[in-house]
Amino acid sequence: MLSVPEAVARILERIVPLAEEEVALEDAVGRVLAADVISPITLPHWTNSAMDGYAVRAADVRGASAEAPVTLPVLETVAAGAFPARALAAGQATRIMTGAPLPEGADTVVRVEDTDAGLERVAILKDRDAGKNIRPRGEDLREGAVALPRGMSVGAAQVGVLASVGAARVRVHRRPRVAILGSGDELVDLDRFEEVRAGKKIVSSNSYTLAALVRAAGGEPLVLGHCADTREAMRALLEKAVAMGPDLLVTSAGVSVGEFDHTRAALEAMGTRMDFWKVRMRPGAPLGFGVVRDIPWIGLPGNPVSAMVTFELFARPVVRRMLGHTRLHRRPVTVEIEEPVRIGAALTHFFRAVVTPRADGSLGARLTGPQGSGILTSMSLANALLVVPEDRPQVDAGERLSALLLTEDAGTSEGFAL
Repeated sequence: MLSVPEAVARILERIVPLAEEEVALEDAVGRVLAADVISPITLPHWTNSAMDGYAVRAADVRGASAEAPVTLPVLETVAAGAFPARALAAGQATRIMTGAPLPEGADTVVRVEDTDAGLERVAILKDRDAGKNIRPRGEDLREGAVALPRGMSVGAAQVGVLASVGAARVRVHRRPRVAILGSGDELVDLDRFEEVRAGKKIVSSNSYTLAALVRAAGGEPLVLGHCADTREAMRALLEKAVAMGPDLLVTSAGVSVGEFDHTRAALEAMGTRMDFWKVRMRPGAPLGFGVVRDIPWIGLPGNPVSAMVTFELFARPVVRRMLGHTRLHRRPVTVEIEEPVRIGAALTHFFRAVVTPRADGSLGARLTGPQGSGILTSMSLANALLVVPEDRPQVDAGERLSALLLTEDAGTSEGFAL
């Protein structure tokens, strides 16, 4: 059996970013730039004020104080969006608003709080702003410079930069289309919940959780549902999935060695090139990977927690690489265990855990409760996966381990502190 890092490497070596496409700026959030964005303009276009106040010469205001103010005549008022009509000579001031172009001759903006706010003449009461509060032309970007590089993920700040340089449309990598399907005679969708209530069936939760995980990773899920536990039914559903031309095929269940686990046989009948079938981990040891008609396939276990954990470790990095991301994996942190943890087999274990910050800046971790692979609520409570190596059968409280944060805010305080 492969180790987890070996299995991840075997999968990712087959995956490349998807082709480029052009999208409107408002549709680019969450996408990855497929080309450098070059600025056609210089930003800011002109040297401008960083404060509401008075544009002056630093030499004229140095030494000003409330006890010995410097009083200057005010030439004009320049609002944001307007331009100064007069250059500034020694011993003069221009009333100016934030963002307005600086008049020629000025090298300082004194904030209005440090003045008497005069309109025709102004008294400067402090000199702390001498030589300050100026935004030089080109401070942000120069014409011809790379505004945003290829490979950058587009978030709110990046949208602002793109808008500033006139990029109404941008080139990004295409979203991967991920076909999701499973098998199980016991499974139904939510429209048949009355049978679940009657104790005859169970909800196919994997269909919903895996689709949600695909969306969260940035992909487009194609949910084909589930089929009966027969080789013929699985083959038919797989053929339907492949015909849709997905970029990735993900199955859940049917990858073990049970009498009714037919996924492997159905895939082999379709000419699938199998790479591996098991990984040294828990939960999720029965994990398959191969290529079926040029489409990468990842076979996840059927137990709900196992399916989610293995998706996080193996399928999510695939989706992110297809999107063009360079950071593929969850962020690891070092945590101190607050309770003893034992593993029952020489496998790398991934426990559902809650990571919390401590007053000293360290991170503590505790399990979410019972760790059975069918206890989906334990996954809903977790903000991290605690990694217990296969060579550490027992970890005592107070020892340190690695954890993979499942959310960006995991391990941070609820409040904001300076």
